Amino acid sequence: MVFGSILIIVGIIAFGVIWLIGAYNSLVTLKNRAQNAFSQIDVQLKRRYDLIPNLIEIAKKYLSHEQETLMKVIEARNTAKGALDNVAKNAPDAINALNSAEKSLQNALMNFNMTMEAYPDLKSNTTMMQLSEELASTENKIAFARQAYNDNVTNFNTYKQTFPVNIIVGFFSQFAQDLPLLEFEEKREVLNQAPKVQF
Repeated sequence: MVFGSILIIVGIIAFGVIWLIGAYNSLVTLKNRAQNAFSQIDVQLKRRYDLIPNLIEIAKKYLSHEQETLMKVIEARNTAKGALDNVAKNAPDAINALNSAEKSLQNALMNFNMTMEAYPDLKSNTTMMQLSEELASTENKIAFARQAYNDNVTNFNTYKQTFPVNIIVGFFSQFAQDLPLLEFEEKREVLNQAPKVQF
């Protein structure tokens, strides 16, 4: 009788330890997936940040009277690049700052696009067309990478908030905070958008 009770207690403890190890490993796996997904965004954002100065350099020849527009794009690009660097340094609220900086950059690029519409020579420049296509392609890759990141973040946050995992999360400081979503504004009107035809 006593031996049976001891076996039951040992079995319960063993089950608890195995469950705890499994829950911890699941948290690690889900968090690493989210971080890996962010690294894909990081690559694409850096590519876009590298393309923008090339666009501006070509546009300078045509947009000599639009220096303010060009400066806003460069400033927004530099702010977004700095925000991305802070994410890599694990700075507090870095993702929120990146969200804000990316929205500003999107707006600056939209204004640049609208300004460019008034300069057909610039739009027809072969190098500008190639860079615009690369930028549009990069924007699509960023959108897909961001969706993958947000899906992984949602999976991690949901798992850590479910019972009974939410009880053990408090014992592991690396899982205490929910991971933030990337919520850049989706502006599809990137540089090479097809014109709208209305009848």
